[in-house]
Amino acid sequence: MAAVAGAAAVSIAPPSLAEELGSVNTNFRVTGSDRVVVEAYDDPAVPGITCYVSRARTGGIKGALGMAEDPAEASIACRQVGPVSFPAPLPRQDSVFSERMSVLFKALHVVRMVDGKRNTLIYLTYSDRIVSGSPQNSVSAVPIDRGTPIPVK
Repeated sequence: MAAVAGAAAVSIAPPSLAEELGSVNTNFRVTGSDRVVVEAYDDPAVPGITCYVSRARTGGIKGALGMAEDPAEASIACRQVGPVSFPAPLPRQDSVFSERMSVLFKALHVVRMVDGKRNTLIYLTYSDRIVSGSPQNSVSAVPIDRGTPIPVK
């Protein structure tokens, strides 16, 4: 039941508003190289927090047309980049970003979790498929100053 609720919550995550910061080529192709891309995602519910995600992007003709399936691996590092505020209470767990990694079946997700005991925001990135997801994941934690308790719904 919890897995179904988690999957439903993830499926309603807003599309990502990623800012590509840079990339490196990993596999040369005449029609466009494979690369590792680093993107910044500002947390829309917590001003002052940005997550940096690195992930592989497939090149070639299919990649250029958006038809390639990108690998499931990703890494995340989230940081406080400005004053943190909480315009509204946060759910204990919430889907923050979602981005397609193939035309139909695979998506990259970022989920925020609240660790109230430690006053910390946890960010998890993973990918899924309609049929079978990937166990590959990455996690990052952002401690919030004890003087600013995280409001939880």
